[in-house]
Amino acid sequence: MSLSLAVSALSKHYEGKPILVDCSYSFDEPGIYGLIGPNGGGKSTFLRLCALLEGPDRGVIDYYSEGLVIPQDRELRRRITLVLPKVGVFNTSVFKNVAYGLKIRGLPARRIKDKVLDALNYVGIAHKKDQNALTLSSGETQRLGMARALVVEPEVLFLDEPTASIDPQNTAVIEEIILKLKKEARAMVIMATHDMEQVRRITDRVIRIDQGKITNSRNLYPAI
Repeated sequence: MSLSLAVSALSKHYEGKPILVDCSYSFDEPGIYGLIGPNGGGKSTFLRLCALLEGPDRGVIDYYSEGLVIPQDRELRRRITLVLPKVGVFNTSVFKNVAYGLKIRGLPARRIKDKVLDALNYVGIAHKKDQNALTLSSGETQRLGMARALVVEPEVLFLDEPTASIDPQNTAVIEEIILKLKKEARAMVIMATHDMEQVRRITDRVIRIDQGKITNSRNLYPAI
């Protein structure tokens, strides 16, 4: 059962400064959405609101399944995930970092092991499973963040500048992971990025946010 998302007249202020102003958009098709715009334009705040990590000052965020609005409860929050630009890790193994979200959900140990190894294989760092996460490179850490998100099988995956501070090789790997998610219809991806070449390479639709407003949106390719 897949989710769709609609935001209407979304506004947010911090310390009296408008960050988002009357933003409306419907994410009602599968695929990869690219949010573009200048730094400070509101992309990260937009993602945090849509991921239900904080509330808007005004406006409505609705998730739908089969045309019906879903209550914004813990069950919905478990179906959506945000990966931040700088992934925070625990001072323990890569395996335990990825397993954490499953443990708090109460999954049995065998199921956790299988799902964690699947996620680590998916992002290409299964060989690092016993390594302390703090010793990973920045690109590997970002892939760890992707694994930690994917292991809980989100239906909507929010990515905030997922390749902003990593090398070209790991950027290519992250992009391949995102495209694979679309191909396998595992999640709708909504990604903030400043890289227009990346937008052209992997996104289906591009949405421009500037000075807190959605100023333009268009399809790049037909949804697959």
